[in-house]
Amino acid sequence: MLAAPADLVLAGGDVLLHEGGWRVMRADVVVRAGRIEAIGPSGGRTDRTGEQVAVRDCAGCLIIPGLIQAHIHLCQTLFRGLADDLRLEEWLVRRIWPLEAAHTDESVYWSAMLGGAELLLGGTTAILDMETVRHTDAAFRALERIGIRATAGKCLMDAQPAGAPLELVEPTDDALAEAERLAQRWHGAAGGRLRVCFAPRFVPSCSGLLLRAASDLAERFGAQVHTHAAETIVEREMVLRTTGMEEIAYLDSVGVSGTRAALAHCVWVEPHEIAALARQGTNVVHCPSSNLKLGSGVARVPEMLGAGCRVALGADGAPCNNRLDVFAEMRLAALIQKPRLGADVLPAGAVLELATLGGARALGLEDEIGSLAVGKRADLVV
Repeated sequence: MLAAPADLVLAGGDVLLHEGGWRVMRADVVVRAGRIEAIGPSGGRTDRTGEQVAVRDCAGCLIIPGLIQAHIHLCQTLFRGLADDLRLEEWLVRRIWPLEAAHTDESVYWSAMLGGAELLLGGTTAILDMETVRHTDAAFRALERIGIRATAGKCLMDAQPAGAPLELVEPTDDALAEAERLAQRWHGAAGGRLRVCFAPRFVPSCSGLLLRAASDLAERFGAQVHTHAAETIVEREMVLRTTGMEEIAYLDSVGVSGTRAALAHCVWVEPHEIAALARQGTNVVHCPSSNLKLGSGVARVPEMLGAGCRVALGADGAPCNNRLDVFAEMRLAALIQKPRLGADVLPAGAVLELATLGGARALGLEDEIGSLAVGKRADLVV
């Protein structure tokens, strides 16, 4: 039997490789059946007869790993520009929760389509996405159509924070049953490109039972659990008051920790909590534009990296950013730390790792994406 033909050769580009650090090599990248078959010097590779090889001349182009955003709300894309100049709690109560409650299947579908197009055009090829409470099938249909690699989940809320519409709050069993049904339908769909995560919104909107069950479901399905944590000082104080524990410790007590967990923000965490996150292997997702726009604060990312934390990047949702540009997030992630810690903090290579290898770890896909290497998925940007 003849070997399957190479699907694609990207010829003569400058390929960005990660081998303990970043380096650039002039090479061809050979892609077969969606995976990287070879990376090597040009010269004869594309001249083999008898093979149906699509060749793209990449001379003068940089070939980089597909960029990864580990905290996105595609259901909020249609809300862009509708919630400016508000702090998080007011932003949720006055604008975002009412808008999410008004969603239909059609509006969620087109919100995901629009956001997905923006992400792909900006070089983001994989995301970790938290949808709203209902209509998550519509989001998955859009993700299936548009072609992005996505891990997404329905937002889980079984408690009602002050100001939250009743339409967004579900009985615990109903919320978990719907999340499990979505996992059975979509986890591994589209040839493995689509995966499901379990996404409790944040501690103030979730019972301990729900959080524990979400973690258990993630373990059962080999999936991620995705939530917000310590985004504002108000949230931190609320969790301490209602649970008697600091938020990172509380989440750990209900199983939302470790390599399967992705915690967005972690702005208001103390040094001992950073050390705990590192020990657990919990993924932190830094969202610098969102944290500045909502006046939430600046996460201590250099300290997290220094402690050995797993850190990724995300633009968050359109209404807390007004763009979904991963390059803007990388730039801002570096710049906002320099006045505090010095000009040499978070150089370009370090922030690029957050948007590639860090994102891959947060999605649980570090063996599949995040760098260009033989055997990995050919998620790349030219």
